[in-house]
Amino acid sequence: MARFARQAIADIPYHVINRGNNHQTIFFRIADYQFFLDALESAKEKYLCKIYSFILMPNHIHLLLESVKEGGYLANFMKYISQRHGQYINKRYNRTGTLWEGRFKSCPISTDRYLLACSRYIEMNCVRAGIVKSPEEYEFSSYRAKIGLKELEWLDLDPMYLSLEDTPKERQKRYHQWTRESIPEGEWDTVRRTIQRNWALGNDKFTREIENILGRGFEIKKAGRKHKIG
Repeated sequence: MARFARQAIADIPYHVINRGNNHQTIFFRIADYQFFLDALESAKEKYLCKIYSFILMPNHIHLLLESVKEGGYLANFMKYISQRHGQYINKRYNRTGTLWEGRFKSCPISTDRYLLACSRYIEMNCVRAGIVKSPEEYEFSSYRAKIGLKELEWLDLDPMYLSLEDTPKERQKRYHQWTRESIPEGEWDTVRRTIQRNWALGNDKFTREIENILGRGFEIKKAGRKHKIG
């Protein structure tokens, strides 16, 4: 299914994940994280992708991206940052071989509550992993910028985040409060399952639309209660 990760549709957000080969470490020092952040900023301008959310974990990354043009912009964006970081790590630590597990995984997301759920899933990754107790403690994610604790001029604000409140300070406060709210049953499992299988994340109408565009089905329907988000 990896080839479908290349068929990114313009103006639709995508949850993207890539891991270190065999789950190996891809960030060893603070300077390594900073190099990757600089690469993100450079790739954003070069390949015309918006960056809505991100987190850099010791052995993998999550990104929430949106290409502003049709074509292979998202795939080229990922190729660019992966190659740059791989070359940097190999040179800095005198190592050889591939750094990344292989092709990245991705899934399109509808611009509604599912987009907010995906952002929360990404930015809470450091909490789920037990690295910190709250997401604002983690330096290498978009969360601190979105609640006003850090400036990232190149970070884009997704439409759902912008719809939370009217002013920047009100949005920051509301987003901070929202991430503290209880997580609906099945939300994280749903986000995890869609990215692992390169499925679409959204309601039935959105899923059908993406299936028609890509010419593939995302899921074999099974009996039983569905997990819901929101």
